[in-house]
Amino acid sequence: MRVHVVSDVHGNAEGLARAGDGADALLCLGDLVLFLDYADHSRGIFPDLFGVENADRIVELRTQGRFAEARELGRRLWDGMDRDAAIETAVRKQYAELFAAFPEPTYATFGNVDIPRLWPEYARPGTRVLDGERVEIGGLVFGFVGGGLQSPMRTPYEIDDETYAAKLAALGDVDVLCSHIPPDVPELCYDTVARRFERGSAALLETIRAVRPRYALFGHVHQPLARRMRIGATECVNVGHFASTGTPWVLEW
Repeated sequence: MRVHVVSDVHGNAEGLARAGDGADALLCLGDLVLFLDYADHSRGIFPDLFGVENADRIVELRTQGRFAEARELGRRLWDGMDRDAAIETAVRKQYAELFAAFPEPTYATFGNVDIPRLWPEYARPGTRVLDGERVEIGGLVFGFVGGGLQSPMRTPYEIDDETYAAKLAALGDVDVLCSHIPPDVPELCYDTVARRFERGSAALLETIRAVRPRYALFGHVHQPLARRMRIGATECVNVGHFASTGTPWVLEW
């Protein structure tokens, strides 16, 4: 069996259409939407609505950890607009293109910038959406838990620690544990370009230690200090920032 794994697609529909080539299945660990490209501030929903200059400024504020100022800038820009309607219209356009690019079969879970309630409208029969659920692929049991934890970024699909832990507990024993965010290990959570720690999950780390899956696969941190690390019997792997690489991570057995 050969499975390809991607995360942090962020609008890369062209690469996604090729991501399953040569594989028996594709796994997607979330973040399909491109709201703002931190490498190219001209790309994404935010600069399309408010221009590159404002995108430059909000990236600068967030990178410096000045989240309150970034939120205030956002409030001023959105004043007088129907924020929810504008974002949903833009997200729907991206989802239509991205879900059409998924090969069959695809197993997918949500990232922190995704909008889960829209996925059923776009997922075709060959795409199975899983969150707090498990599936058998080629004799191995894969467990999926989507979303991110609450953070100063206030992205669309952030949930509280208790809800996240409950989804993990519902999985039971799995061979491969798939999530969008990493376990709460500093080397796996630190982004060397953004120069900040992203939120990892302590419950995910505890689950890895207790369940001892063969692999724990995740994304979320685009330029991690460590891309992989062994925790006990488990190989923990950041499968990469697909938006920039266009290359899936490969699992064979």
